[in-house]
Order: sequence, then structure tokens, then C-alpha cells
Amino acid sequence: MIAAYMDSTNLKPEATRDDIINLCSEAARLQMAAVCINPYRLNTAVEVLHDTSVNKCTVIGFPLGADRLATKYSESRSSLLLGADELDMVINVGALKDGDFHIISQEIKALSQLKEEFPFLLKIIVETALLSEEELITVTKIISDSRADFIKTSTGFSVRGASLNDISLISQYKSNELKIKASGGIRTLESALAFIEAGVDRIGSSNAGTIVEEYRSRGGLLRR
Repeated sequence: MIAAYMDSTNLKPEATRDDIINLCSEAARLQMAAVCINPYRLNTAVEVLHDTSVNKCTVIGFPLGADRLATKYSESRSSLLLGADELDMVINVGALKDGDFHIISQEIKALSQLKEEFPFLLKIIVETALLSEEELITVTKIISDSRADFIKTSTGFSVRGASLNDISLISQYKSNELKIKASGGIRTLESALAFIEAGVDRIGSSNAGTIVEEYRSRGGLLRR
């Protein structure tokens, strides 16, 4: 069922409490994997989803990734204490461009250490639109060698979102254990199905409800 792949997302700065309540209620009704929201809205999500199977996901260092490690760590721990089940962290893209790969490794390692205190999924946002193929291969290998659970393509706030070419390249160089979350610009059922067919394990979309409803209305099309 396609709902199990969907992270229903609202990261708009102007999103209201009512918007988040509606997002969470819809995700619970349709039995989606998670909602993805800004840290400020975690309390609302926890309140609405407390008795459901929908995970509460929030973003770290969003959308630029250029925060100091101490800031990302503090934001992560605070979010987990509030009840987050999943963290989507934006890497320091500038550090990657500089060739300072140890910065990327340190960020992931620091957040992964929180797994000793909290049960959660860690997704690493690499912002594929800003990377060369060589850079994407390098960061995919770094994440594969870490304790992160997912590599995530995009914030949805850059020049483009996910592409099937991104997924193909990541799939060639990732470990077997590392999962893929495609996000950014996935607004139709056909697009979502294409990404699932390409091998992704999660899809982040601000149009998740419409996608799931259309899938259901067609009687289910998922082959994978």
C-alpha cells in the first residue's frame, strides 16, 4: 500500500497550527508512515498522533544545513525529548564543497550517538540539486558507512527536488542497509510510483494525501 511509503510534509514557514492538525489527522486516517514538520510544530503533532502508528518526523538544520554541529545536536536532542520519532538533518553542503568530508561524518556520528538514548530513525538530507555526481557519490559512501538509516535527496527548498537520476546514482553506491527517501517535487501518483519502482523506501510530499487517495480510488497499483 502506497501510504506506507509516504511522509506527509508541511514545512512552510507560514503553516498554522490548524494546518498541522489537518496534516496529522489526514496522515492518521490514511495510515501514512510519518508526518514531516518543523520543530516548532512537534508538540501539536505529538498531541494529535499520540495514539496512532504515524511517526513524528522533524527537520534539523533546515533548510540550509549550515549550522554548527553543536546547534544541530542540541536541536536534535530537544526534538527527541519532545517526542520526535524521526530526524531529517540537512548536511553542511558548503563543507562538502570544500572537501571537508570529516565535517559531514562528524555531524552524522554525533546525531547517531543519540540512538543510545532514543529509538529514532535518522535521515540525512544531501540536497542533490547542489551536488555534482562525484560529490553525490562521495556523500552516499559517507552515509553508508555511518549509523544513519536513510539518505534523503532534497529539502524541497532548492532549485529542484528529487530526480530518478539521483536515485539511480545513489543506488549504485549505497550500502544494502541504507534506505532512500525521495523528496521535493513529487506531487502526482505517477511520479510517486516511478520513484518506488526505482527503489526508494520513503517519499516526502506535500501532496501525500491526494496521492494516497488517488491510489485507493484506482484500486491499488503498487507492484513492488
